[in-house]
Formats: sequence, structure tokens, C-alpha cells
Amino acid sequence: MSERTKKILLVVGFVASVFAFAFILYFMFFTGPAPEATVEDVDADAAGSLPTSIEAQLRELLEEEGIAPESVGLEEADTIARGGLTQTIELTSTAVYNTVISEDGDSMNYYNSGDGRFYTIDEDGNVVALSDKQFPEADSVVWNKDSEKAVIEFPDGSNVIYDFSAEKQVTLPSHWEEFDFSPVQDEIIAKSLALDPNNRYLVISSDDGSRVQSIQALGENADKVDVNWSPNDQVVAFADTASATSGGLNRTVIYPVGKNKENYKGLVVEGLNFDSVWSPDGKLLLYSVTGSYSNDKPLLWVVKATSSTMGDDRRSLGLNTWVDKCTWSSSSIVYCAVPIDLPANAGLGRYLFEDEPDALYKLNLTTGATTLVAIPDEDTAMNNLYISDDDSKLYFSNTYGQLEMMRLK
Repeated sequence: MSERTKKILLVVGFVASVFAFAFILYFMFFTGPAPEATVEDVDADAAGSLPTSIEAQLRELLEEEGIAPESVGLEEADTIARGGLTQTIELTSTAVYNTVISEDGDSMNYYNSGDGRFYTIDEDGNVVALSDKQFPEADSVVWNKDSEKAVIEFPDGSNVIYDFSAEKQVTLPSHWEEFDFSPVQDEIIAKSLALDPNNRYLVISSDDGSRVQSIQALGENADKVDVNWSPNDQVVAFADTASATSGGLNRTVIYPVGKNKENYKGLVVEGLNFDSVWSPDGKLLLYSVTGSYSNDKPLLWVVKATSSTMGDDRRSLGLNTWVDKCTWSSSSIVYCAVPIDLPANAGLGRYLFEDEPDALYKLNLTTGATTLVAIPDEDTAMNNLYISDDDSKLYFSNTYGQLEMMRLK
């Protein structure tokens, strides 16, 4: 039995004994009807109903269901996720970077900074080089939708697109930054950052660097624009350029940037540090923001975000985590790694809490159900989540950057 399991069983035993003792005292010393319950006045939109720690989850199970610890998988870690402690499989012995699920929907591609090469781990756990070509000190990597091409940025400002299937390389202008691939065709978007602010633009080009088209002036606001191309090819970026008073207290207006200069309605979000991930069909936007209403913890929200529904049906999902710790498995199902014990103000200084251990939750946006899927049997942060196409495996990077896998089925 691991030390982590022993600790959790001690918590369960303590909680069970407290409830048993309280139960006896109640019947010995108290009579009459129970007092009417009171509810604090909280923002129902923002406040979730999920437990904020594993201990709270255990207390809820014991109090409401009377379930013994061993019956919910807390005595030994399961090999397949069932809502309790779950085993994970370490796929790499060292830290890897820029992970992405490959075109087959089951293998994982990654960059090894040690030798400057890209690799894939197939379904049998074999490590295979995607190319013999080396890319020393690659700084940023963005993959296309098929995970066969990547824009690679280097610390000296140089940029290339490499096609791993054709073993072909294209050089891009050094003043281009923050790339993304089109979800529907062979195009890329980037920020073209000239020395003169009047010549700074969002640009779209073919993935060989030709047919360059300027779509939006950036001026002095380049650092307030996040490139994020929607799967339905309507929105290419979000601009946090509204005045401080336009959203009101605890609110910010985020402006979607259209591919063809469309004038989309701004998204009103409850807080700061907006970051977002599109649903696979581009109809919904999952995002996280930090505000005083959530004790300055990051909080997940979802909103409709097509050209005709932009900003409709905005609702909190009740999970305190950052959106980049989430991944979509379908147009309505999301898996998120949620820190087990996230203190107040964590959203204002994320770097202090990046190594906090996570638990895995599943959100069904159609039914509104949120389910605890698994708790890794070894304390670890879970980042860069990917779900295999058959929903049987979850891949993630652990606290030390190593690639791990958890079985969901």
C-alpha cells in the first residue's frame, strides 16, 4: 500500500469517526425538529456545486451514501478510471515538449529537447522518430490539424514550417510570431510585428509562406491579441482591447476577430486573464477567467460562439482550473484536470501553483453533469491533456514534464 493511499485512508477513517461520534451525541443530547437550513447569498451563475478537495469529496460520499472506503476504490488504485485512485503509465523517462495526438487518434507526437528531434509513441508504446532532421533549441511548436506539419519558432527569431510526411522545410519571415494553422485548409495565421507599429498586422498566408494577406491592424495592441482559429473558420483571434470601464466591475469585454473583418459582438466575461479553447465543431467556447467572485481562483465558463450566437448562454461550470488543463473529446464532452487544493488568489500568480496535484473531471455540457473520473495514484500536476479518438486513453504531461497515460476504458 502506497503512502498516498495510507494518507487517504487515514482521512476517511477520521471523517467516519467524527460522523459516528456526532451521530451518537445528537441522539443523546438533542430533541425536536432540525432547524431550517440557511443558504448564503452567492452568485448562482459563478458558484459551482463541486467539492473543492478530495477530502470534501470523501466527506460527501460518507455522509450522504454511507459508502465504505474500500468500495469506492480508495484501498488500491484501479487500472482503469472508476472515480477513485487510478494507476497511470509513464511513457517517457525524461521531460518532453509540444505534445499532440497524431493523425491516427491514438499515438502521441512530441519534441525531445535533448537531441532536437521529434518523435511519436505508437499504440504499442514504441518510440519512433518522425524525422532524422534535428531542430536544436526549438522554442515554440504549433501543429496542424493532422499533426503532420509544424511551425517551429527558435530563440533567435527564425521560423520554419516542417512537413514530416514529405520531409520538406519552408522558411518564414523572422518578424512573424504566434502562429496557428487553419482548421480547414493549408493556411497559417501569424502576427507580423514590424518595428513601426503602423505596419503591424495579423496576416494569413498559405503554409508555404506565399499569398500573404493582412486581415487586421494591430498597432500598439499586439500583446493584447491572442491568435485562436475557430474550427468553423469564422474567428481567428480574440482581442482584450476594451476600455477598463466598458465591462463594468469584475467584467471584461473580449472582441472576436473575424477572418474577413466581420464585426462580431463582444464577449462579456466575468474577470481577467481570459484564455479559451474551441469545441471541435466551433459552436462553443470554453474559457477560464479570474475574479473576486471566485476568490481570485481561475473558474471555467462556457458560451455559444458562432457568428449568430456569439455570447449567448454564458454559464459557469463550477470548476476552479485553467482552461489549458482541459481537452474536448466531443462537441459536448470535456475532460479537465482540476487542482485538488487551490488557494485563494491562485489565479493572480499561476506560476506559484503549477505543480499542484490534480484530479480528473468529466463535464457533459448537454446534461450539465460533472463527474470525478480519477485521482492519479501518485501526486502530480496534469497538463497538455489529450483523449484518444476512441475515448479509451488520456495522455498528459506530469509535474516533471514526462508523458503519461491513464486508461479510461
